[in-house]
Amino acid sequence: MSEAASAPSDAGVLRAGGTLSLPELTPAARTWRWIEMALLFLVAPLAVDYAVHTERVPVFIALLPVLLLVAIFLLLDRTFSFRRELSRGFSIGQLVSILAVFALGCSLVAAYVHEYLPGQFLELPRNRPEVWERIMLLYPLMSVLAQELLYRTFYFHRYGVLFRHVWWAAILINGVLFGIGHIVIGTPLAIYGTMAAGVLFAWRYAMTRSFWAVFIEHTLWGWLVFTIGLGRYFFTGVGILTWR
Repeated sequence: MSEAASAPSDAGVLRAGGTLSLPELTPAARTWRWIEMALLFLVAPLAVDYAVHTERVPVFIALLPVLLLVAIFLLLDRTFSFRRELSRGFSIGQLVSILAVFALGCSLVAAYVHEYLPGQFLELPRNRPEVWERIMLLYPLMSVLAQELLYRTFYFHRYGVLFRHVWWAAILINGVLFGIGHIVIGTPLAIYGTMAAGVLFAWRYAMTRSFWAVFIEHTLWGWLVFTIGLGRYFFTGVGILTWR
């Protein structure tokens, strides 16, 4: 489907659009993008959930077709640049913001788990330090990297243009879709917790357009979950990381 060549000039549109200025879409192209987004971020997670829990397919294998499809989309998209995406940094002020939000959230989560789930507080580092160490090492590379490329880089680049001036809608919808993407884990806390985190990560990406900013922020919150005692609610039992 053809797309007009004119790029949007409004800062909000560019902010929601990803690393490069995106062309405006024809009505037919816009409709297809909405359908495409629904298939990828709503239907695909349900298919992965079925494959993992009914057909007993390992989750990484079930996710592989989705990740390959997204990689192909980006590689064939002449308006996208991996080099530019991965070279975009962020300011000291943004780093301070990331650390300040995390410090506040960490304090609240730690206090809650210590008070209401004392038996789970620091359970992995206390009881299974070898598993905890592997998660700390592998989680950013095996989980965060793929999730951020899919839900922030790809989502905002390909679908950010759908939201025009209403960039906050792109952020909220991204958070909801991020939570739905965790349905395979099978716990309400995983779904609703990642929805809230997804809104934060989407907001961070929309403000900075920096993959590394959200990569760092996502890694910090994931490390917190598996350290503080909530890991069992966010764990799929993949590969060598055996919970029990």
